[in-house]
Amino acid sequence: MLSYVHGSSLTPLLGQTIGESLNRAAAQFGDRDALISCHQQLTYTYSELLHAVNRVARALLHLGVERGDRVGIWSPNTAEWMISQFAAAKVGAILVNVNPSYQLRELDYALTQSGMTVLIAARKFRKSDYMDMLSSLRPRLPSLRHLVYLGTDASPGATAWSDFIELGDRVDDSALAARERELQFDDPINIQYTSGTTGAPKGATLSHHNILNNGFLVGEVLKYSEADRICVPVPFYHCFGCVMANLAAVTHGAALVLPAESFDPEATLQAVETHRCTSIYGVPTMFIAELGLPNFADYDLSSLRTGVMAGAPCPV
Repeated sequence: MLSYVHGSSLTPLLGQTIGESLNRAAAQFGDRDALISCHQQLTYTYSELLHAVNRVARALLHLGVERGDRVGIWSPNTAEWMISQFAAAKVGAILVNVNPSYQLRELDYALTQSGMTVLIAARKFRKSDYMDMLSSLRPRLPSLRHLVYLGTDASPGATAWSDFIELGDRVDDSALAARERELQFDDPINIQYTSGTTGAPKGATLSHHNILNNGFLVGEVLKYSEADRICVPVPFYHCFGCVMANLAAVTHGAALVLPAESFDPEATLQAVETHRCTSIYGVPTMFIAELGLPNFADYDLSSLRTGVMAGAPCPV
């Protein structure tokens, strides 16, 4: 039996799994916006997000994903990234965040070292052809049983996302509910790889309790509520995106706004203006790039009230 010792606080920690947190948000804030992906022109309410997550979770069950299996996500910021994050949590799989900038050697290490059995991947990002890299590595990865590419096009040895999510329709809701009942909030749920400045990247294994409360307490400090909209130009593969944004939002019923698949200063400010964002995230170089736009003064940013700057010291 585990026990928890923490400093005095008026804010009790959440004793929930990540899936339970999404279920509660959908029950409480069902018709409110949960996720707006500007570059994909997609909007999900909390009810719609839960439906999409449950469908993908059932698809993972159809693939035979067991509690504790490693499911990877290798993609820039998309709606599918967040949906996959919560779907993996609902079936008790450990999500492995793969940096979209990884090249062949780094990718090989992360896939092999984590023991990944399922990988959900974009087809390409910037100048990197993900499909070519994975084709060359696949014969050396016996544990990787299933490869899912985002999009609708079929690929040799892989499943298209559109076909993958249809697999969820073959699994009954009761099977997912039964799996969720097995889970504990102390279960490992996420592996994040460090930069590896002193050698190969280190995989940090995190629990539901760990990251859900990190996100929740960030939201508490920023006084988030269902009225907030968080502009998220930071990457999901890093804890800044998938914890401080995604989990802070869901634990408070706030909406996430994705300006682009990766950082674009103009798209970021346009997202704030269009969707009346109340909070904005970024590292100092992102804020410098936004402030440096020649037309910075043309954007209506009056809706902003808070945000987070992290990753490096803030210059004056």
